[in-house]
Formats: sequence, C-alpha cells, structure tokens
Amino acid sequence: MPAPGRLVRRLRGARPWVVDLGLTVLVQLAVTMPFVLPREPGLPPVTWASYALTTLGVVPLVWRRRRPVLVLVAILLIGGVYKVALDGPGQPLPYAGLMAFYTVAVQCPGRVRAGVGAGSVVAVAASVGLGTGTARELSFTLFCAGAAYALGRLQYTRQAYTAAVEDRAAQLERTHRIEAEQAVARERARIAREMHDILSHAVSIMIVQAEAGPVAVRRAPERAEAAFEAISETGREAMAQLRTMLGVLREADGPAPREPQPGVAALPALLDRVRGGGGGPEIVYEETGGVGALPSAVDTAVYRIVQEALTNVVKHARARRVSVRLHHGAGELVVTVTDDGRGPTGGSGSRGDGSGAAGAAAGAGRGGHGLIGIRERAAAHGGTAQCGPRRDGPGFRVRAVLVTSPLEVGS
Repeated sequence: MPAPGRLVRRLRGARPWVVDLGLTVLVQLAVTMPFVLPREPGLPPVTWASYALTTLGVVPLVWRRRRPVLVLVAILLIGGVYKVALDGPGQPLPYAGLMAFYTVAVQCPGRVRAGVGAGSVVAVAASVGLGTGTARELSFTLFCAGAAYALGRLQYTRQAYTAAVEDRAAQLERTHRIEAEQAVARERARIAREMHDILSHAVSIMIVQAEAGPVAVRRAPERAEAAFEAISETGREAMAQLRTMLGVLREADGPAPREPQPGVAALPALLDRVRGGGGGPEIVYEETGGVGALPSAVDTAVYRIVQEALTNVVKHARARRVSVRLHHGAGELVVTVTDDGRGPTGGSGSRGDGSGAAGAAAGAGRGGHGLIGIRERAAAHGGTAQCGPRRDGPGFRVRAVLVTSPLEVGS
C-alpha cells in the first residue's frame, strides 16, 4: 500500500483528539510561515504580540468537534481583533477559519449551518472592509469559505454512507448468524428424529422377536431360527443406517462411507423383519395408483413414516393384522397404516403420541415423539398426517399425505 494510503488508514483509526491536535499543529505551522520568511521593506514588522494573537486564533481548533460553532466564533473574533488592534503580517488564507467552517458543515444540522453561513458572510465582508476593501479579496474569501463548506458536506455524505454500509453489513452478519444457528437447530432436530426412528424401530422389533424366541424354540424350532435371524438382520440394518447418518458428523477420520437412505423399495424388507418369520403380526402390503419415481426426500420420508407406524404397532398395539397401503395420486402420495390392536387407549400399554383427545391423553402419559415425527415429516413435504383410532373397528390408523410435486410443495 502506498505511503499516503497508509497515512489515511492510520488517521481513520486514530482517536479524534489526536487527529484534531495534529491538524492544529499543521495550521500553526502554516500561519507561522509569514513570521519567519524574509519580508519586503515597507511591510508591517513582526512582533511577538502579533504572533501570540495569531497562535491564539489557532488553538481553538483542538475543540472543533466538541463545540464547532463556538470554535468558529472564537476564531473569527480573534481574527477581527488582530486586524483592528495589531498591524502584523497577513495570511495567504484564513486557515483556522476555513477548518472551523468545514467542521460546522460536517457536524451541524441545517438550521445551524444556515445561521452560521449568514453570520460568516457578514464577518467576511467586515474583515475585507477593514483590510483592502476590494471586490477581488471579498470574492476570493467567499470562494474559499464556500469550498470549505462543500468539502464538509461531502465528508458528511461519505461518513453517512460509510455508516449505512457498516450497519447493513452488521445486520447481514447478524442475519447470517441467526440463520446458521437455526440451520444447526433444524439439523439437530432432524438427526434426533432419524435416530429415534431407527433405534425405536430396531429395538422394538428385537424385543418382540427375542420374547417370541424361547416359546418358538420349544414349539417350532424353525420359527425360532427365523426370529433370531430377524433380530440379527434388524440390528445390522440399524447399525448401517446409524453409520450412514452419523458419518457426516465425523471429521478427523476423513470421509465416512455414504449409503443411500432407505425408501419405498426397502419397505418389503422392512415388513419381513417386522413379521419375524411368523413371530410378529401379519402384514398386508399394497401399492396402488400410478407408481413412479419419487423425489429422494419424499422416498425416505415414506419409509420413515411406515417404519414409525409399525414401531408403534409392535410396541403398543398387540395387533394380529396390519395393513400398509401406498396410493400414488395426482401430485401426492397417501400412506395408510392400520392395525386391529388396542387403539390409542388401553391402560399402561397405551400408544404414545396419540391424535385427538384420547390419543393426546395417552401420549401425554408416555411422552413419546413417534407420531409427532410423522406429522413433522408430512408437513415438511407440504402434506398432513392424521393419527387416531379406526372408525370401522378396533385398532389404530395412521394416514399421511405427502406432496410429490415440487410446484405444489412451494405454492
């Protein structure tokens, strides 16, 4: 960076009183020149009194930011006294007065500037009248004062623009920080929901199959073998899904292995594990409508919704028959899971997260989050979810509608 650029940067970072003191010293050096340079014969002599009064007219600049109007008035009065009482060396330019007028233009409001401007014109006219009294000097002095005022207003505009840009940048930074925090919170909620779905389903299936295993060993060894195989397969799949989901959080060991999240195509395998070789409920799976490719997010959401609904069936319903139905409609997919179990109420075994009055009461007692997660997944894809007792008989029904058209989701 060039030397002038470094100087400007340092001045911007310096304290205001240091800058004002430096400017005062520079102005003092400028007004000292006529006193030290050789003078032509016939000009007024140099005296200590005239130099002291000239210095007194520069010192108020130290306070120019605090009291700009008073500083300007003091400088003009001292200048008038210098012209009337002393016959000392003149100045090429009224340096101190121009600096004070510039400060008024930068810091003072409009009414104050108007009053100061009118008073300054009168003071300049009186000063010129006490001096040469020529129109040339009057025009030159007014031009210098106008230039100082214009520079002051330009500096005010630049400062206001810089302040607005900095404020905008600070607002954007706060907005980005808030958005980042919200994104982290959403990601944490998503990870918690995914972990709940995976672990709750896997553990529920493993518990049911483990409880049925000892009975099947005595009565039907082949069913016991299938139950134990279902436990093993469920555990392996849960570990694989957890490894896929949490692998993105690891940083030290390099990129983690990534596998696609399960979708509709993985539902038959999921249903087989719930059946557990005969140790679980009978499950009927049906997919109707115009079956086609689904967006990956919707595909995973359908799997998780069915998984959570079946987890609730295994944990709470004690159902013998379960129906899983997927209907592909125009721009939407309807997921319906029904069972013939105990429904949302039934004592200590009540199903958590129920819908409606009975379901809510039961859900409040258990404090689960499964059906809440189903509603959240449906809402995330522009749809709705209804969970509650069946109207056509005993049992429970989960019905979720997910929008598959991007245009409808964003509308």
